[in-house]
Amino acid sequence: MLLSALLSKTKVLSEYKDCEVSDVKVNSNEQLKNAIYVCIHGVKIDGHQFAAEALRKGALYVICESNLGLEKQIIVEDTRLCYANMCKILFENKADLLTLIATTGTNGKTSVSTIIKTLLNNAGIETGLVSTIRAEYANEIESLEQTTPDPYILHQLFHKMERKGCKAVSMEASSHALDQKRLSGCQFEIGVFTNLTQDHLDYHKDMEDYYLAKRKLFNIARFGVINIDDTYGKRLTEEIQIPFYTYSIVNPKADFYADQIICSNQGVQFNLHHKQIESKVSFAIPGLYSVQNALAGIAVATKLGISLFNSISSIAKIKGIMGRNEIVYANPSYQIICDFAHTPDGLENILKSTRQYATGRVVLLFGCGGDRDKTKRPKMGAVASKYADFLIVTSDNPRTEDPEFIINDILKGIPENKDHVVIVDRSDAICYAIKNAMPNDTIILAGKGHEQYQIIGTRKYLYDERVIVQDCVNNKDGDEY
Repeated sequence: MLLSALLSKTKVLSEYKDCEVSDVKVNSNEQLKNAIYVCIHGVKIDGHQFAAEALRKGALYVICESNLGLEKQIIVEDTRLCYANMCKILFENKADLLTLIATTGTNGKTSVSTIIKTLLNNAGIETGLVSTIRAEYANEIESLEQTTPDPYILHQLFHKMERKGCKAVSMEASSHALDQKRLSGCQFEIGVFTNLTQDHLDYHKDMEDYYLAKRKLFNIARFGVINIDDTYGKRLTEEIQIPFYTYSIVNPKADFYADQIICSNQGVQFNLHHKQIESKVSFAIPGLYSVQNALAGIAVATKLGISLFNSISSIAKIKGIMGRNEIVYANPSYQIICDFAHTPDGLENILKSTRQYATGRVVLLFGCGGDRDKTKRPKMGAVASKYADFLIVTSDNPRTEDPEFIINDILKGIPENKDHVVIVDRSDAICYAIKNAMPNDTIILAGKGHEQYQIIGTRKYLYDERVIVQDCVNNKDGDEY
């Protein structure tokens, strides 16, 4: 593709000679021969420092934000914006041929995105999914490193999806991606806002900065679907310039309102109110937050012309979402749930929903990620102490931090008289929970969810809790802790 074509959506501040380009890269360690290298100011590393090296490796030009004194440099105002636009053009602007729906918020993004994808597919609209769990389209499944991928990977996915017959894409929009302009150049038909609670304050300077990053989605969306049970959701309805639907489980004035809610370990049932219509809904994922997630999905489907009858029928067929209140083991004595909850609000949600049907103890196994927001650690300890009967504090992606230091931060929020145990090794902690299970226990493994790895140091190690659980169950008659 011609360089001039790749730069057609970018304001270029310096001269260059047009040429044929094979690829666009932001990593100087990749194959750069006949490619363009874009210098990105990263969170830890500035790509500008590798510009000269990129040229030595065969890059045709480097794109930068200031004069680096290099012969083959192209200066632009914003390399992130330029990179996103170039990636879109490189993959033939397929994003423009797809109906894009993005869900943002602290919790619920994966569930809502998956619900939307299911409702649309069941209504005959072939829909791809880009989520924390993975990318799905047609019969293809691809693993992803980020909740919202780098623009190159994202537009490559759009290209594959469109070529496979997809007409729409349901995806998650993280605050990092919105702040870093990974979605620039994309026009979303609908943006969904689920909620905003403390998370990622290692990246965002405060909650206001976090909210403003999320709000950016509604600058590139034509329509909004917003949870007004959330304080930030209410604020969002007052600030955005696009039309929107609201949903709620407490406010009857919402466009989509649920009442007469019944929660059990089999899921939720509720009455849905939309305009003058009232319908009964069944959804096989427990918890009040599941009612909100279902409302969000139905609201999106309705905006896209899908009947309530069709959506309600589809919702009833959803049996579960990987790592979201997922029962990974059950016998007549106890059950084990795997959930991605990794924030104070996420823990509160899963614990409250479990409390509504648990007949025995609620046992919570959890930790906190290393090299991430440290201020939420004691808060998670406090929430866990309030809603669980017994706590097992362990490791969850410690990264480059000492796991014991992370656990000590969590313990600051746990009262001394609270029943708890500390077991640093997560596999040992899971086996302890199983070997010491009492009749009617509900054991919640929080934090990993869909993840099938543990990050220790800078390396990822294969780690699937479902496998660990099965191994521990098989060895339950072994030595007790």
